[in-house]
Amino acid sequence: MSVRDQLLGSTQPVLSISLEPGERIIAETGEFAWMTDSIRMTAGPAGLSDYTATSQPGTVAFASRLPGSIVSIEVTPGQEYLVHRNGFLAGTPGIELATGFRQSLGAAPEEEVAEATADEFILRRIGGHGRAWVELAGDVVTRELAAGTSLRTHPWHIGISEGSVAVQMAAVPASKTPGSDSQYFAVLSGPGTVWLQSMQLLAAQNFATPNFAAPNLAPPNRRLAAGPAPARANPAVEGAAGLAAPG
Repeated sequence: MSVRDQLLGSTQPVLSISLEPGERIIAETGEFAWMTDSIRMTAGPAGLSDYTATSQPGTVAFASRLPGSIVSIEVTPGQEYLVHRNGFLAGTPGIELATGFRQSLGAAPEEEVAEATADEFILRRIGGHGRAWVELAGDVVTRELAAGTSLRTHPWHIGISEGSVAVQMAAVPASKTPGSDSQYFAVLSGPGTVWLQSMQLLAAQNFATPNFAAPNLAPPNRRLAAGPAPARANPAVEGAAGLAAPG
């Protein structure tokens, strides 16, 4: 499936995807920003929906929830990715989502729970075959890790990592803040590429909704907007040339 996509805006970008009749895109249910009347949304399994162009070409758009970037990735059976828990924005048919890494960073007992908690670090695995778009908060820094090398980072700065990168958690020696995510740091071991986001995920969620810090509160969904984007003298035009998503 050849996707015609655009990134509109820059500070808080919008992903706009044009579909021919019969073509479809998958995304989390109800997470679209807008769509033309020729697009039909059908709820599917695992909280995902199909957005399909019916008898006429159509457009469906997905807005980033925070200032940052939208990154396009090509996924194949031999090239999978791990992304932060709220990163998946949309994908072509054939993209598959699963939990790739999960660990509690708080003081709660390490028991299996169905719902993710606010202090739980989760990376989602994007596999299958196709193209996916991932939302990252703040500025993005890309690091190439050679085999045998590693990078230590605060867990919430991890945006994307190639499937070849091993992820481990390590405790901060002599931590004096029990029950805090500052007890841990992530160790990313090569080979592979990682994309780091300058805005920590928890800080980004607090920016989107001040009540996120309340205990046992699930992470906000994309509909909780961070606020209006700054006014632009020359607004982006949907369908205009020269606004292709990064390869």
